[in-house]
Amino acid sequence: MSSELPPFAISVRQPWAWAIIHAGKDVENRVKRAITMGGMDKHPRLAIHAASGMTRDEYERAREFMLTLMIVPPRPDELVRGGIIGAVTIKGITHDSPSKWFFGPWALMLFDAVPVDPLACAGQLGAFEWRPGISEALRDPLPWMKSWPGRARGAAMAPAARLL
Repeated sequence: MSSELPPFAISVRQPWAWAIIHAGKDVENRVKRAITMGGMDKHPRLAIHAASGMTRDEYERAREFMLTLMIVPPRPDELVRGGIIGAVTIKGITHDSPSKWFFGPWALMLFDAVPVDPLACAGQLGAFEWRPGISEALRDPLPWMKSWPGRARGAAMAPAARLL
């Protein structure tokens, strides 16, 4: 485990995990019970685990929202899944936030996002003590991700937020 990374993580589905680390998403929306019973509010800093799962509908709905903020997320086949992608500092929890990312009903308030080279590991619910996976691997893109509309042949896109 990297010395810069906290020992505890939360798993976030893509492309929201990418948005936390690369696009200024400053809250992670959850129900209060998930935050408190899951122990997410007990750690001053958490690693962000990009969950293994991501459906086409989840990706497209999140992308639509991000486009309203003038943020273009990476294509689905370019998003890391199944590993730690960065870390954030936790300011606290809130049920009322002016953040453009706040949907509620509650949220962890995040700041100081720092990206890291992806580290494969299994995710869990709540805050969990993570370890690099010996038999784990970052997930390969699913067929729908590879054929997703808009693919520019041979074009590699940077992980940083792209503004419209």
